[in-house]
Amino acid sequence: MQPFPQPSAQLPAAAPRPAPAPGPAYGPAAGGPVLVAVGHGSRDPRARATLARLLDRVRELRPGLDVRLAHIELNAPLLGDVLARVAAEGREAVLVPLLLAPGHHVTHDLPAALAALPGLRARAADPLGPHPLLVEALADRLALAGWTPADSASRSTGVVLASAGSRDPRSAAVLRRIAAALGERLGGTPVLPAYASAAAPTVPEAVAALAARGRHRTAVASCFTAPGLFAARAAAHAPWIAAEPLGAHPALARLVLHRYDDAARARTGGPAIPARELAAI
Repeated sequence: MQPFPQPSAQLPAAAPRPAPAPGPAYGPAAGGPVLVAVGHGSRDPRARATLARLLDRVRELRPGLDVRLAHIELNAPLLGDVLARVAAEGREAVLVPLLLAPGHHVTHDLPAALAALPGLRARAADPLGPHPLLVEALADRLALAGWTPADSASRSTGVVLASAGSRDPRSAAVLRRIAAALGERLGGTPVLPAYASAAAPTVPEAVAALAARGRHRTAVASCFTAPGLFAARAAAHAPWIAAEPLGAHPALARLVLHRYDDAARARTGGPAIPARELAAI
């Protein structure tokens, strides 16, 4: 396995993006809900720093929005403490899970945290996947790792979409949808989902399945928001290249805001954001 490459000056420059839309006037002055971004938590010190950079991008896209980081476990501030502070301030909150699919944390831990504060006006947004912005970030991370258009056209390449894993069957269904969308984005390249724990196949099993189909140049796409044990374990099994975790990718920051906006609109009964506007979020 090759180590994670650093972005190079030789990489082609990214196409310029349109300036982000200002979005709804959410923020303390407008009385909008606090965006509480909920990470899992990790013993890897890079994880918290990575999520902090992601939220800095969110703040840049939506100046004035009150954005706070919380963790389910292992790192401070913990979710319960952040929500208690929001409640003490008399504010509302929208929880945006920095998680890729439904699972125990999304379906149990977040509702339990809200139930513990019955006086808090809050709701939880959907997890980040599946969504075209997530696929954009995954494809770009692969490109930074060395994936080229020629690889998309090759009959010897394949991709393993590595994620944490969950016993919840809805999680596997979401990862299959993300894998299918990424494969389409890569010109029809086979993309197999694989898991670091709790579900099958494992990354080595998915690599072997692709090799059995003649796809011996296998890349690992990292479906993790931040560095950590599972991301490192998945990358270690890459026979060719491994992409970095999604981290502070601009598309992920736009997706966090999209999930927030959808949940905030549902709270007030307002319309959802039209799909044509997503590129400008």
